Amino acid sequence: MTHPLFEKHHAKLDAARNAIHTRGYWAAYNEMPSPKTYGETAADDGKKAFEAQLGQKFELGQPGTTGWFGGEVSPYGVALNVLYPVCEVQTLIDAAQAAMAPWQALGVEGRTGVCIEMLDRLNANSFELAHAVMTTTGQGWMMAFQAGAAHAQDRGLEVVAYAHREQKFVPSEATWEKPQGKNPPLVMKKHFEIVGRGVAVVVGCGTFPTWNTYPGLFAALATGNAVIVKPHEHAILPAAISVRILRAVLAEQGLDPNLVTLCVAQQRESTQTLVTNAAVKSVDFTGSNTFGTWLMEHCRQAQVYAELAGVNNIVIDSTDAYKAMLRNLAFTLSLYSGQMCTTSQALFVPAAGIDTDEGHKSYDEVCVDLARAIEAVLAKPEVALAVLGAVQSAATLERIALANSGQIGTVLLASKALDNPEFPQAQVRTPVLLACDAADESAYMQERFGPITFVVKVADTASAIALSERVVATHGALTVGVYSTRAEVVDAMAAATWRSKVALSINLTGGVFVNQSAAFSDYHGTGGNPAANAAYTDSAFVANRFRVVQRRYHV
Repeated sequence: MTHPLFEKHHAKLDAARNAIHTRGYWAAYNEMPSPKTYGETAADDGKKAFEAQLGQKFELGQPGTTGWFGGEVSPYGVALNVLYPVCEVQTLIDAAQAAMAPWQALGVEGRTGVCIEMLDRLNANSFELAHAVMTTTGQGWMMAFQAGAAHAQDRGLEVVAYAHREQKFVPSEATWEKPQGKNPPLVMKKHFEIVGRGVAVVVGCGTFPTWNTYPGLFAALATGNAVIVKPHEHAILPAAISVRILRAVLAEQGLDPNLVTLCVAQQRESTQTLVTNAAVKSVDFTGSNTFGTWLMEHCRQAQVYAELAGVNNIVIDSTDAYKAMLRNLAFTLSLYSGQMCTTSQALFVPAAGIDTDEGHKSYDEVCVDLARAIEAVLAKPEVALAVLGAVQSAATLERIALANSGQIGTVLLASKALDNPEFPQAQVRTPVLLACDAADESAYMQERFGPITFVVKVADTASAIALSERVVATHGALTVGVYSTRAEVVDAMAAATWRSKVALSINLTGGVFVNQSAAFSDYHGTGGNPAANAAYTDSAFVANRFRVVQRRYHV
């Protein structure tokens, strides 16, 4: 009998499966906070639900609770003071393992239906989630609603669609008949059971605590695994709200809610104990090279899906839309104060300048014009505050100060602090733009997370393409771009990205930006360069999270 939640959601699943096949535009969840979609009172209800968490203990009813821990510091200066349950690691793992048997018994379609029900429930709580994401990460409100809620939910549905497709490719049973000439054939009945690999741990990041968490979370769940969510210490609340919602859906379905738990670690040693436990068979991580490398070296019992640091870059050869190119770049570099793993850090410009629809522009003119374009994008305070958000960590503020000092490049545009009347304590900074020579590799050839960009003077376009390829192959990147009116340059850049295995954006001058990634259409990362060993989302991201165990007997 088909699970009722699969019946309820199969049309949405079919549409999602079609979308990942055609790669055209499709979205399951509305990215606009419209009352027509979410309800007339949804905005107020969501804000009240968020505010009701502040200064309280966040009850989850998890086993093994030994105490309470919080300490999140909002980049907007909001007093959070939320306390979360600290649970004994082995107790969480034992509970997760116990919850997996009935989850497996639900079957592929049952798990798929429950997962989509979870995503719909997350979507219904989008305003509460958006406030939590905004307040803990420093994202602007609209980005928090879009990336932190609707787009994250779309990414979750995307992996559920992949997981369903990969699992349904495996038949549940088969009759095997081998001819034996004049003798009766050999006949066997074979059954194929899809079994989750084991407990999954998803380690969240501080800047995108839902968008970077939901893919691994739902890929593991949909393929039959229990999940322990270990949030970043600066952004616990969005993860806690998500876990609470998922646990509620499980309980409503008569399933063990300990299939999904939250692990708040007070020390890194607790996280290390968790991820190296023999029962943990997959780990998803977004963050620094240091801890990501540690995970890959020490979690030998698990498959690690890691997104690490990279140096995203753009080759600027020529353009037939100079002002539009500058506007696009200016917005790209300003959005969320450059605190995105896809934001461009190095712009490679030939020393002799570039040809444009406004005539030839020297390297120095490109530098000056880009600085002015950034100032123009941020000229209106209300626009600037919405675009920039707030700086999430003290380490990023330190990097901005170093860049402003001129020690790592010639300052073309200094970063400035802006006041936010709504949030007086918010740490708001405009981008800093630096100039340097291609030979100054120590300056630009490492990730400097935040609103810090180098305009790198290169010998010529061919050198720029070669340098871009070397940067990606050596240090990794999630995005690169090219601006050129010459087909041979675009072709050469495309070939370089095939070799270095990185996504390419070509001549973006409109409302799409290199640091954006659309669910169901764009692959986020390739898994082919040092910035990430997996992609959101492809078959490889889900197929290795389950195993097929067969049994057979003579008929």
